[in-house]
Amino acid sequence: MPAPRIHDSVWPQLDALALIEGRPLVITDADEVLFMFLQGFEAYLEDNGHYLDLSSFALVGNIKNAATEEMAPVEVAKDLLDGFFRERTETMTPVPGAAAALAALSARVQIVVLSNLPEASRPAREKALALAGMAYPVVANTGLKGPVVRHMADIVKAPVFFLDDIPHNHTSVAQVAPDVQRVHFIADPRLARLIGPAEHSNHRVDDWAEVRLLIERELEALGW
Repeated sequence: MPAPRIHDSVWPQLDALALIEGRPLVITDADEVLFMFLQGFEAYLEDNGHYLDLSSFALVGNIKNAATEEMAPVEVAKDLLDGFFRERTETMTPVPGAAAALAALSARVQIVVLSNLPEASRPAREKALALAGMAYPVVANTGLKGPVVRHMADIVKAPVFFLDDIPHNHTSVAQVAPDVQRVHFIADPRLARLIGPAEHSNHRVDDWAEVRLLIERELEALGW
């Protein structure tokens, strides 16, 4: 099996980043880390005749038709997810404490938002972040996040922290960038209860005040 690589659509976004060598970096996901994705998606599904059966930590495969109680076909589920990002990205609710914690950390670190979302939704995400007081660069990724994180870590040559809710993203980063500190974060308590700490994460934290303290403590320990 070929090694994961950075998708062609992502390279121009990475080239546009003004990363500073020698300055620590926080790479954070958006959905369920900076924004309350689940709450917004559930409201969108309800408006479109569906609901999410929260019996497992998954989206596609857990969406049901409200009238028939039948599982939505994969194509319908993906269309609903794409529609949500297209129509509701700008109005998602920020995760409590995220903006304040990142603002405090930004005195010591640079910040990039790395989110797997359609590239066409990137401007809406940038607008939503700005409105929420989190106007940081956004990279709309496709596929596993490990190679992108490795690329950014190679540029900064300083401590890097990676925050994400999806376990396989932590696995991907651990495989190609094991020196990166991986923080498993899930904002919605219902989702958090469905899954324990990601196997390949270094830390599991579900509160932004704790994230800030964790990163500050790690930087102190590393002499940064």
